Amino acid sequence: MGTQPGRTAPTTQNGRVRDAVTAARRVVVKIGSSSLTTATGGLADERVDALVDTLGRLAAEGREVVLVSSGAIAAGLSPLGLTRRPRDLATQQAAASVGQGLLIGRYAASFARHRLTVGQVLLTVDDVTRRAHYRNAYRTLRKLLDLRAVPIVNENDTVATEEIRFGDNDRLAALVAALVHADLLVLLSDVDALWTGDPTRPHSTRIAEVHGEDDLAGITIGGAGRSGVGTGGMVTKVEAARIATGFGIPVVLTAADLVAPALAGEPVGTLFHPQRQRPAARLFWLAHATSPRGRLHLDPGAVAAVVGRRKSLLPAGITAVDGTFTAGDPVDLVDAGGAPVARGLVNYDAVELPGLLGRSTSELAAALGPAYEREVVHRDDLVLL
Repeated sequence: MGTQPGRTAPTTQNGRVRDAVTAARRVVVKIGSSSLTTATGGLADERVDALVDTLGRLAAEGREVVLVSSGAIAAGLSPLGLTRRPRDLATQQAAASVGQGLLIGRYAASFARHRLTVGQVLLTVDDVTRRAHYRNAYRTLRKLLDLRAVPIVNENDTVATEEIRFGDNDRLAALVAALVHADLLVLLSDVDALWTGDPTRPHSTRIAEVHGEDDLAGITIGGAGRSGVGTGGMVTKVEAARIATGFGIPVVLTAADLVAPALAGEPVGTLFHPQRQRPAARLFWLAHATSPRGRLHLDPGAVAAVVGRRKSLLPAGITAVDGTFTAGDPVDLVDAGGAPVARGLVNYDAVELPGLLGRSTSELAAALGPAYEREVVHRDDLVLL
């Protein structure tokens, strides 16, 4: 998908604005690499300043702003003499290590024009799935906002491996919005809205609002943009919107150059309406931010206890163990047919569990000591799928 040539920002209709936007006090804004960088790599200063000017005005109104910004790898290409985004992880990480400093430095200088301080927050999946890390990430973001600083969040590309990557910053932005209990998520790109098809074709129309999955039926959703510096596309943005609206957060999807009218509540781009009340934040992260490191096979009684009665998983109900994991890792709980029924944080290493299967916690405590009188997955660390 692309943008329409010569488009102009729509105006409000009969004075109406989007109340969900104008009422939002805590706003997460995500911007993609292609909206911040030049075609050859490197930051486009005028684009950074235009975004910051809008966010600075938002902060001046007393609203809290969290910025999720791509662009570290793209910003590092030109200084390293690279002409395109590298495919191998090591070179991506090298580019990110150069570009992240340039990116945050440029933001710091631009926000300083509005007398605003920025704080860099680099995350991996582990930072938001392990209990202590999750709480620390929340406290850091909350304290930055309390101190009237602007958190600038990015994936920690310099150390993230394939196993602990979010995958794209659209998804990261949706999860950060859930983490800080945002009132609004704005996804900015070089695409001005969700369209029914390629917006350069006459039959395609802009979708102004999405109330549910029925509104997405029959839509052709494109992949990554043509700039070649980003990893996302319309697919990742729609999925991010699903994640955020599932947490009760409205989402506006529009182009970076329409951020001002979008945040003013004008009917630009596409508004995704929230779908339900907010679930527990950390369990929401567990369901959407993690990839399982293994599988625990449950007997029918354990499935009924975990799914039907929301009980913790005990060793007696496990019939088999797959995968290599350590205590604290996410694992899927599967039924007799191998279908995942829940995901949770396991309290044992994979090598410990085979000898515990089918045994009660009291039996294990008597044979092995009181340390073994504990759940394999506690109900507080478990989410149904």
